[in-house]
Amino acid sequence: MIIQILLLIIGLVLLIIGADWLVSGSTSIARKYGVSELLIGLTVVGFGTSIPELIVNVIASINGGAGEIVIGNIIGSNIFNLFVILGIASLIAPLTVNGSTVRKEIPISFAAIVLLMALANDNFLYKADKNVIGRIDGLLLLILFGGFMLYIFKSIRTDRHPNFETTTLLSSPKVILLVVIGLTSLIIGGKLTVDNAIKIAETLNVSHDIIGLTIVAVGTSLPELATSMVAVRKGRTDLAVGNIIGSNIFNILFILGASALIRPVNYNLAFNLDGMVLVLGTTFLFVTMFTGKKGKVDRWEALVLLTFYIGYIIYLIKMEI
Repeated sequence: MIIQILLLIIGLVLLIIGADWLVSGSTSIARKYGVSELLIGLTVVGFGTSIPELIVNVIASINGGAGEIVIGNIIGSNIFNLFVILGIASLIAPLTVNGSTVRKEIPISFAAIVLLMALANDNFLYKADKNVIGRIDGLLLLILFGGFMLYIFKSIRTDRHPNFETTTLLSSPKVILLVVIGLTSLIIGGKLTVDNAIKIAETLNVSHDIIGLTIVAVGTSLPELATSMVAVRKGRTDLAVGNIIGSNIFNILFILGASALIRPVNYNLAFNLDGMVLVLGTTFLFVTMFTGKKGKVDRWEALVLLTFYIGYIIYLIKMEI
């Protein structure tokens, strides 16, 4: 078990270093090209930190389309992003959310999860024989993802931010190297952390159900967690918010769309509860933009998110026992 503990520590270190380099590289891109850090968070960082979810789901689809793995990974990661990562980040420093995010990106994230629920509940809505997210559904999700990316690229062209920073800009090769190495370190670090945490838990005779509900569910979100924490520490709150919202949109529209296109994904109605949790969480986030200090996630609101998540996990564990 000593080897697993050492590998776990190495994984955590790689996560921290990778997140630091990814944030530095992404911030430099924003400064160099006059693009807002929010848009960089929604694209480069959001997509990059969603790579673990993509890898897990594509492999699951190719190997037989295990619906519980595919859907559970998407919804579970999004819930963790919204309740835990956003909650912890807002506890460290209340997050000011860009007006564009309030008006557009948060509603897009909300619409994506509602669409997922509508596509998945074939039996309930359309009296079909079974609930499945088919290839046509996957194609629809990918088309909508393409529309989202067009919106982002249009925003990048029109939403230019003059560079008032006096910090010396890094050269393009160094920026690319920082981003690539940062993402690679996040992926390797996340895998080392998850794999060895599972081995340690098994050595301690923790049940596989509990392991799945905690370590595995959280594992693919570790890159988002590490990146958002580093971004907040460096005062890059737009990057942190963009990372969280961007990852949630990518997970549903792109990753689930690609998974369903490879192989239709069977949907267990038990996931409706988790989907409703995500709907409520996204709604709560939108409402917080108009309460207290407008456009900001205050610490008490962060505590509500974290408390709700703890209660949700306790409920799931009780249901499994």
